[in-house]
Amino acid sequence: MNRLMTIAASICLLAACGEKPQTATGARSDAPAYTGTGKAFAEKNWKQGDKASWESQLKARGANSQNEYQRTN
Repeated sequence: MNRLMTIAASICLLAACGEKPQTATGARSDAPAYTGTGKAFAEKNWKQGDKASWESQLKARGANSQNEYQRTN
């Protein structure tokens, strides 16, 4: 019984050593958000790469859809 417990404990310890490294893939963190993703699924009034239209879309979204006071009144 003691030997079985030792084998089970060593298997658990070795399983923890097999974790794969986690690397960031896909999204680029060095590009500004207003540059866009290059995909066609974007807000119709926003031009990808235009910082001014990005900021105006953020303001409009904050004022219209994410303001609970205005949504309830």
